[in-house]
Amino acid sequence: MTEFDKYQEAIVKYDTYSKCDLTEVGFIEKVLGLTGEAGETADKIKKILRDKNGTISEEDRLAICKELGDVLWYLASIARYLDLPLSEVASKNVAKLEDRYQRNKIHGSGDER
Repeated sequence: MTEFDKYQEAIVKYDTYSKCDLTEVGFIEKVLGLTGEAGETADKIKKILRDKNGTISEEDRLAICKELGDVLWYLASIARYLDLPLSEVASKNVAKLEDRYQRNKIHGSGDER
């Protein structure tokens, strides 16, 4: 079991919904939570660029770390609802990126580039 999978297993107790059903509100709540937390992360970075000329303080770094932790929680929860080990999500992503890198397709658009 990888650290990703241990994390995914450990966070189950924090899910306030008992069923891992894609048609239930718990799943939709996770998807909306992921977008919200990603937005909060982006907003913190935007304010650092706008208000601090891109200079990040330790306080900013900690605040962003906390937001990224929330992003990770929602991501891991969505993967769990889909019965996907987080380690599989991570390894498939690395494989996809390596394939694109080998084909010089890191830049560009489209899922299947």
